[in-house]
Amino acid sequence: MAFPDLAVELKSAMPELRGRLLGNELLAPLTWFRVGGPAQVLFTPADEADLGYFLARLPDDVPVYPIGVGSNLIVRDGGVPGVVIRLTARGFGEVTADGDTVRAGAAALDKRVAEAAAAASIGGLEFYFGIPGSIGGALRMNAGANGGETRDVLVEATGISRSGERRVYANADMRFTYRGCGVDSGVIFTSALYRGTPADPAAIRARMTEVQTHRETAQPIREKTGGSTFKNPPGQSAWKLVDAAGMRGHRVGGAQVSEMHCNFLINTGTATGHDIEALGEAVRERVKANCGIELQWEIKRIGVET
Repeated sequence: MAFPDLAVELKSAMPELRGRLLGNELLAPLTWFRVGGPAQVLFTPADEADLGYFLARLPDDVPVYPIGVGSNLIVRDGGVPGVVIRLTARGFGEVTADGDTVRAGAAALDKRVAEAAAAASIGGLEFYFGIPGSIGGALRMNAGANGGETRDVLVEATGISRSGERRVYANADMRFTYRGCGVDSGVIFTSALYRGTPADPAAIRARMTEVQTHRETAQPIREKTGGSTFKNPPGQSAWKLVDAAGMRGHRVGGAQVSEMHCNFLINTGTATGHDIEALGEAVRERVKANCGIELQWEIKRIGVET
């Protein structure tokens, strides 16, 4: 479907905008699942100041959806009304280390942050090596793996509010929860400061190798997937509940529960956004019927149905 051309209207209202505004831009190529319709407007800001300028002048009734590298995202087939904001490495990808701290832009890959820390002999960020996303998403979701979480190492995060104001959030201000944080959903994170501990480079590299080996042997990382689909319920593993409910390998259209790791959904090649989301809902329904536990989505879903 095609949305009314909001991009032209916004461009004329923001003469000093330096970023790129595109109307009715297809989002499927920007997600790991490779599914979904267009964004009414796709905005790629030039830098933090450009993002603030844009948000300050964007009408309040226009919805905003920030995305990163699309590794934890289902875009529905009808597309996304409003503005999708995508931070890229050009303006938000810098990573620097100083002493025992690492500063990273929100578009920097989690893996790159782990590598920068290792190069500076900073331990504690190895878990990021196994998370296939970017720092903006890691902040919003308190991303974690292999025994570590974002809240364990974050000093502060910087974000731009829906009204265009820049604010710094200390770790306590983030109000982290399991796979979430308490910062207003309208805030778009732009950078993060982490603190690790001095460590032996060989030990750091060995730990990163362990993390990578675990991913390669236990997860379908070479498929069109979105990472872990459901949050682990307290004291439980989501994949075990899915497996016990008999859903390993289950299909809806071109979407399938991974045979390798059944907390992963995959696009076998012909899936639509509807197929993948419907499969996830079928899994949730079957698990609840089997054991009474209602799984919660970890993957974000945005947009409208066709």
